[in-house]
Amino acid sequence: MSLYDIPLRTLAGEPTSLAEYKGKALLVVNVASKCGLTPQYEGLERLQQRYADRGFTVLGFPCNQFMGQEPGTAEEIRTFCSTTYGVSFPLFDKIDVNGDDRHPVYGVLTGAQDASGEAGDIQWNFEKFLISPTGDVVGRFRPRTEPEAEEITSAIEANLAR
Repeated sequence: MSLYDIPLRTLAGEPTSLAEYKGKALLVVNVASKCGLTPQYEGLERLQQRYADRGFTVLGFPCNQFMGQEPGTAEEIRTFCSTTYGVSFPLFDKIDVNGDDRHPVYGVLTGAQDASGEAGDIQWNFEKFLISPTGDVVGRFRPRTEPEAEEITSAIEANLAR
């Protein structure tokens, strides 16, 4: 099954899939509102603003699996992200990224290797995956890699529409 075919729900609870983003470069991130890495929302939003008109979007997937750092309801998450960080990129329903209830999107993503050649479970909040416009996972960046780090921005630029 392609990443584009996996059923999802928006943060508002509407059914969707990644098919609506086919042809765009995507940065998929598991996010949390009460984490030491939460300020990464600022860099993610700057990436969204910088590259959106060139066929790119950030996609945020709230997850409460890491020390309960995303405890809020969908409305609380939406309000926090928009008022605190001005988030304009799409957010999806809260999901599990590891374990028996891992969402199928993350079933695909966790098979991707990072720069050290390691695949497997998500380590923490704000792990990032770059998806090419054709739906291939072309980059995996661990949580402490800042969104605007050179390795991420150069990978995004290499996957943007020319």
